[in-house]
Amino acid sequence: MEIWINPACSKCRSALTLLDEEGVQHTVRRYLDDPPTEDELRAVLDRLGLEPWDITRTGEAIGKELGIGDWPREPGERERWIAALSEHPKLIQRPIITADDGSAVVGRSEEAVREAMRRSG
Repeated sequence: MEIWINPACSKCRSALTLLDEEGVQHTVRRYLDDPPTEDELRAVLDRLGLEPWDITRTGEAIGKELGIGDWPREPGERERWIAALSEHPKLIQRPIITADDGSAVVGRSEEAVREAMRRSG
């Protein structure tokens, strides 16, 4: 199991605390320091079953600067969104947890983190 975090994020810290308390093996990726490539983003989106706009923090300053909130949310624009997330990882919703069964969740709630733990058996 891998968890993509921003250490400054309270939701990320809560998810890490829960994983540690439950003794779950996990790898931490500080995705602002080690941004995902476009291919990694495509793979995690497939695992999440989501589109890039579904995991984009449009309210971030860089998002407003790019006008990303106004970008079309349609298949033809998918690569544009992925490129923006790769170039500006602060736009990525967090934490993202990849489970051992090949799925992933956005772990913003205790229930979502527990779901990832269940999927990792």
